[in-house]
Amino acid sequence: MNLFLDAFAWLADPAHLSGADGVPTRLGEHLWYTIVAVVIASVLAVPAGYLIGHTGRGRTLAVALTGGARALPTVGLVFLLALLVGIGITAPMIAFVVLAIPSVLAGAYSGFEAVDRKTIDAARAVGMTEWQIVTKVEVPLGLPLLIGGIRSATLQVVATATIATVVGAGGLGTYIFRGLRSNDYTQMLAGSIVVIALAVVLEILFSIVQRLVVPAGVTAGRPSDTRSKAVRPGAVTATPLTKGTQ
Repeated sequence: MNLFLDAFAWLADPAHLSGADGVPTRLGEHLWYTIVAVVIASVLAVPAGYLIGHTGRGRTLAVALTGGARALPTVGLVFLLALLVGIGITAPMIAFVVLAIPSVLAGAYSGFEAVDRKTIDAARAVGMTEWQIVTKVEVPLGLPLLIGGIRSATLQVVATATIATVVGAGGLGTYIFRGLRSNDYTQMLAGSIVVIALAVVLEILFSIVQRLVVPAGVTAGRPSDTRSKAVRPGAVTATPLTKGTQ
């Protein structure tokens, strides 16, 4: 418990709240790396996922490739890329994008696959083109699952972006690795607390967005609980015998 109190005291220390090495600066770096990596991954994976989901082609290959990408050791990939492109943010950013693509791709094509085929057939029956089916039917209905995939990718990158500091890119991992080298467990725990807090906040935000993007027609079509409440029988005021005598 004392270690946790020391960690919160470390975070509240004004000396750690300003400057290039302050918590707000490192938090901003960490969040920026996460946003950029997920945006790049989405630009690459969403169109491919939509194509796979709409046509039904290439799913096996996509599953194999994304499964292989998930199995890659991120730290090893960062060091390998650092040897190729040099020290800085480029190497970890490429690794973060590779890490984020599988979840975004899976969310994109799973969203399309989740759309009832009868809905697609009905859209074709009323004369919609394939592009209209994609943009007006499959994309809106599949959006919650896509947001779920982006949500998963974001949380994975937030947790992994701490390794950016090993190649001099900063971020919240600075406190964790610096504390590890100097046996400063208070600083390590403080950095970990901020990473966890960031992940929790993003999880809450994505949960809200995922609920908001459900099309109104889908929520309106959900059956409501119309079961009537049980009516308690009225109190017996008289028995048949007493009624007959009245």
